[in-house]
Amino acid sequence: MKFNKLFFLAVAFLSITFMAQAQRGVRIGYIDMEYILESVPEYQEAQTQLDGKVQRWKTDIDKMQKEIDQMKLDLANERVLLTKELIDERDEEVKFKEDEMLDYQQARFGPGGDLLIQKRQLIQPIQDQVFNIVQEIAVNKKYDFIFDKSADVVMLFAAERNDISDIVLRSINRAAKRTQASSKQDKKDIEKRDSLSMEEDKEVTERDTATKAKQDERMSLLEKRQQERDSIRAAKKAIFDAKRAKLLAERQRRKDSILNARNGGNNTPSGPPSGEPEDGDGGK
Repeated sequence: MKFNKLFFLAVAFLSITFMAQAQRGVRIGYIDMEYILESVPEYQEAQTQLDGKVQRWKTDIDKMQKEIDQMKLDLANERVLLTKELIDERDEEVKFKEDEMLDYQQARFGPGGDLLIQKRQLIQPIQDQVFNIVQEIAVNKKYDFIFDKSADVVMLFAAERNDISDIVLRSINRAAKRTQASSKQDKKDIEKRDSLSMEEDKEVTERDTATKAKQDERMSLLEKRQQERDSIRAAKKAIFDAKRAKLLAERQRRKDSILNARNGGNNTPSGPPSGEPEDGDGGK
């Protein structure tokens, strides 16, 4: 009931405002904050890190819950063997663990918990940047109203031509590129793109995207050709190594055969047995 009253009051206020300014033409625009956030790489990276933390927190809670369930099961199985004092003591231990788990849940996911605080810290800088950009666009483009489509404002209809989300996102990206620019030429290129209209910037972006796609395709083709050359080179080397090994083995076999023939069929060094003097020695 309260929502309906607020809704009709809001509609009435907007209607009166629009009628009052109808003479000069009311200019309305809107943004989609969710779309903007999803398109900012820094936000997505930070959101991924936050999701990892949330998963770890949930794992901790699951581990606590399993420990509590095991304590309850052990107590149920051993209850008949325990005294009342021991049962009360074990019940207190279970209650302490449950309170500990609830405190942890509240600290992580409750009102004012780590999740809400870190989400606010994650979104706030981008929201502030969007707010400043929207103010600038409203003044420069002479907008009378700019709404956030993803907020609680009821929008029964929104023409796409009034969506300035891409303009805001473009300004955010330009600001990030200006910060990352490492040379004067890069800064000049960014300033040149800033002077383009949305349509011109879109055409340039499409051309850049098409050029990059061709470059990526060419690099992929070059890499494929290089892999083919490396594969052929490796196959030739394997054949060469096999032939060389076979040749070395054949040489060794002939060498061993000659040596064996010289030794009268025994592949042992020639000469008298150990301890017997050779001819011509003083052993006469």
